[in-house]
Amino acid sequence: MKASFDDIFVTTTCPSQEQLLDYVQGKLSPEERHAIELHITDCEMCSEALEGLMAIQQKEKIPGWLRQMKWETLSKLRRKSRTRRPVDFKISLVVIVCAVIFLVLALFWTYYFYVRK
Repeated sequence: MKASFDDIFVTTTCPSQEQLLDYVQGKLSPEERHAIELHITDCEMCSEALEGLMAIQQKEKIPGWLRQMKWETLSKLRRKSRTRRPVDFKISLVVIVCAVIFLVLALFWTYYFYVRK
């Protein structure tokens, strides 16, 4: 299941969620803090994420909230994908029926005009 819903932090050069949380909670070494500070000067997304994390007063609850938001988002995405499947099936069925009708008419037209002459 995790393979189908990858985190946005996996494919970038941005720090991971854990690193940003450790930065906010003050658990990083001075070198790691400096590296993150250099990165957020260039990366608007990480800068805004860090700003949002720092605005939260109860920093020890952040990991739980992030997990909860992630699971809620994943469940919403799954519900959306389930509701779309019948519509996609109906559309593909209509396309197949139209293609069959077109082929039957083309065969009839070919027989009527070329074979009967």
